[in-house]
Amino acid sequence: MWRIGITGSIATGKSTVLKAFADLGVPVFSADTAVAELYEGEAVAAVEALFPGVTHDGRIDRALLSKKLGEDPAGFKRLEAVVHPLVRARIAQFLDTAETQGHALAVVEVPLLFESGHDYGFDAIAVTFVDEAIQRERALARSGMSVEKLNTILARQTPQAEKKRRATYLFDTGSSVAQTQKEVAALVAAIRAKGPEK
Repeated sequence: MWRIGITGSIATGKSTVLKAFADLGVPVFSADTAVAELYEGEAVAAVEALFPGVTHDGRIDRALLSKKLGEDPAGFKRLEAVVHPLVRARIAQFLDTAETQGHALAVVEVPLLFESGHDYGFDAIAVTFVDEAIQRERALARSGMSVEKLNTILARQTPQAEKKRRATYLFDTGSSVAQTQKEVAALVAAIRAKGPEK
C-alpha cells in the first residue's frame, strides 16, 4: 500500500487536497482533526496540567490555549511532547487498518510534518503551496486571525520553498478547486494503475 503524507504551510490548501483524495474513495486521516478530538477527550487532563485554566466544559478551549502559548512560546514544545505521540499512535493505527482492508493508497495530512522531524514511514510526500500574497489573504480571512498571530505561526513553519524542495508531489492550490481535484485524480489513477510497487 502506498502511504502518502500531505503537508504545507498555513492556508495553502491542505484540506482541499485531502478532501479531493477522500472524494475518490481513498482513506484519509487529518492530524488536525485528531488533535481536535484529543482536546475533547484523551489529552484534556494532560494539557490542563501543563496550562492551567485552558479547559472549558470538559474540553480544551483552543482560544485560551492559543493565548497561553502567545504569552509563553516555549510552551509549544511541552504541548507537542504530550499531543504528538497520541496523534502518531492514531496515524499508525489508521495506516495499518487501511492496509489490512486492502487499499492501494492511504493519505495522511500532517501540517507540521517537516517541523516535527518524525519519520512516519511515508512512501511519498505531497506538498501544497500557493503564492505568498494569496496565502496571507486566505489566512487573515480566518476567524480570530491577526497579522501578529499569522507572523508567529509562519515563523514556526518551514519556509514554503524548503517544503517544495523536499516534496515528491506538488500541488499549487492558487488556481481553481476543480484544477486541484483534476491533479489529485491523475495521481490517484497513476498509483492505482501501478499497483503496490513503490
